[in-house]
Amino acid sequence: MLPVIGRPLSAGICLIVILSLLDKVAVAQAKNFEDVRCKCICPPYRNISGNVYNRNVTQKDCNCLHIVDPMPVPGHDVEAYCLLCECKYEERSSNTIKVTIIIYLGILGSLLLYMLFLLLVDPLIRKKDPYTQPLHNEEDSEEMRPRADTALNRGNTVLERVEGAQQRWKKQVQEQRKTVFDRHKMLS
Repeated sequence: MLPVIGRPLSAGICLIVILSLLDKVAVAQAKNFEDVRCKCICPPYRNISGNVYNRNVTQKDCNCLHIVDPMPVPGHDVEAYCLLCECKYEERSSNTIKVTIIIYLGILGSLLLYMLFLLLVDPLIRKKDPYTQPLHNEEDSEEMRPRADTALNRGNTVLERVEGAQQRWKKQVQEQRKTVFDRHKMLS
């Protein structure tokens, strides 16, 4: 749990992150990307270094002769050079990618808003229980706490049920610690 002073700072950081992500999506949508391309990877040949060539062409034109421009070898070596090149036709759906990113950012944004909501509302809902004891106090247990009828005091809200389960768990941990330390004392 963040301290009270750090809550506005964390909310500001979350807002800045969300705005920067939305700005990047808007910039990516403004650019016009091609969904098809032919990519030729040509390895080194004699004194020529390897290179990667990309061009937007149809699938039938996806070969070395149409993609590699300018041809780095003289006319009689073109066929040998093109046999070494590996050309692949690649197709992608930029609309699917955009929709996936928007869904992902929407989910991330809703989770961040939910976190901010919980950070702001949780202190207002949560009330201090004067009967809770720290977990490290092994010597004192249920004998020191006054008994209260938990069925009458506890409501039916989700938060109260979770707090009740948490209190039962703390009680079980205290009992386990007490029995472990008692057994340890008895064995020593």
